[in-house]
Amino acid sequence: MAVRVKICGITQLQDLHAACDAGVDALGFVFYEKSPRHVSIEAAAKLVRAMPPFVQSVGLFVNADPAFIESVLRVVPLDLLQLHGDEAPADCGRYGRPYIKAVRVNRDTDLLKCAADFDAARGLLLDAFVPGVPGGTGERFDWNLIPADLPKSIILSGGLTPDNVAEAVRRVRPWAVDVSSGVEVSKGIKDAHKIARFIANAKEAS
Repeated sequence: MAVRVKICGITQLQDLHAACDAGVDALGFVFYEKSPRHVSIEAAAKLVRAMPPFVQSVGLFVNADPAFIESVLRVVPLDLLQLHGDEAPADCGRYGRPYIKAVRVNRDTDLLKCAADFDAARGLLLDAFVPGVPGGTGERFDWNLIPADLPKSIILSGGLTPDNVAEAVRRVRPWAVDVSSGVEVSKGIKDAHKIARFIANAKEAS
């Protein structure tokens, strides 16, 4: 199975083009004002309009007001929602768009229960648990905490880099991998060479 790759936290056009040229499958746009990778609705709309066909646009939200998400969807043609907060299943499904649910993993996380609770999700994005931070920390969690029989597609995130993504793909066998800080030169600014290496190493490992 060929692993899919999502580059998250896209803020500028040159990074979008670099990722698409390198063969990315999905690009993530952060609609969370506390994130250094936050983009405005207007900026995201321009970026998404510049995307080539067959690359998915993913909007990341953290405990966002439903009215705000709806305002984004009126302007930005997102293919997929990524819900990164404490949203209940009913909250996730109210927008008429496919979604993935992010889960911050530690030893107390019951991933089988999460999969059952969010059975309508297209997949679970597994990230490291860092108190008070909803994601994008660059921290890696213990992959052994992922049940072998998890009945949901896994999008593996958290501390991935061009140097360790091949190991991650071989060990976890996720449906997709997701990276943000691991391919950056500074917060919100990507490195085209790191993007290309990350995608190539992930694809070759699968």
